[in-house]
Amino acid sequence: MNHHEKLRLKDPDMPPTNELLMQTLAGSYAASDAFQDSLPGLALEQDWQWYMPHKAWFAKGQHFWTTPRGTKKEKNLYWLHVYEGRFSVAVWFLEKNRFEILHADVSGDAKQIIREAKTFGKMATFPVVIEVTGIESLADIYTLIDYKKRLEK
Repeated sequence: MNHHEKLRLKDPDMPPTNELLMQTLAGSYAASDAFQDSLPGLALEQDWQWYMPHKAWFAKGQHFWTTPRGTKKEKNLYWLHVYEGRFSVAVWFLEKNRFEILHADVSGDAKQIIREAKTFGKMATFPVVIEVTGIESLADIYTLIDYKKRLEK
């Protein structure tokens, strides 16, 4: 990913709509639509939020569940960012889980991203950022999200 490339969806008064996403994503909108359609089956909810530090709309994907004792829990699983003609999905993991994730059933490109991801912060976390221009990238994202759901619970 080119970190100098500008995020889209920069108007705080204009929350993302299907029409705006279709216009911004163009050819990769089909992948976005397929991803959105898969969320209920993955027991995920996605919410668009305005983030001041980046001055852009990001989508946060979360998993909600109830423990055996009845406590309601939630876990952030990914952040979705929109660029011109594509979107990216970032799944953050603890450094201690890198080895296990490297052995996940993901593409060679995804494994390279996992190997090269830099670690940040006191909690030693790293992002696995998958760039999406077509439906073929979604399998890696689904696998990473599944791992994230099961890890650190």
